[in-house]
Amino acid sequence: MTESLDSTRGAAWRAYIEASQRLFTQLEEDLRTDSDLSFADYHVLVVLSEAPGQRLRMGELASRLIFSPSRLTYQISSMQRRGLVSKEPCPDDRRGSEAVLTAAGLLTLSEAAPHHLASVRTHLMDDLDDAEVACLTRVFGRLGDRLRAARAASTTHATS
Repeated sequence: MTESLDSTRGAAWRAYIEASQRLFTQLEEDLRTDSDLSFADYHVLVVLSEAPGQRLRMGELASRLIFSPSRLTYQISSMQRRGLVSKEPCPDDRRGSEAVLTAAGLLTLSEAAPHHLASVRTHLMDDLDDAEVACLTRVFGRLGDRLRAARAASTTHATS
């Protein structure tokens, strides 16, 4: 049997789960109210806006978003219907396809970004001092690196 968390770590875990869920819910509500975008929509737009040529292969986009291929297909289809992205064959590999940010998607992102940034500031960043920001960056940077490495190792192990 797995050893339970001590009271300090248990309290930290509960505080993290409850606060992160409340934060995510608030940010999503603010996005929907201000721009009619979901958090997933916004994340897709941001990642594509930062990609070379504002386009990415579907597999690469799924990896960056931490989406399953089927979830990404559903997400991109929904965004295509609204004119935010298009899906095009890869120029160098016709078997693959790329998600491409449209002009309407870029405009939607540029209109949504200031509101989203204000929400992030209001509900998280403005309440933290520099030491707390640095601590969060260290903790979640290290955790993200470890989880990415574990995922890569399990994917490599599963395919070999």
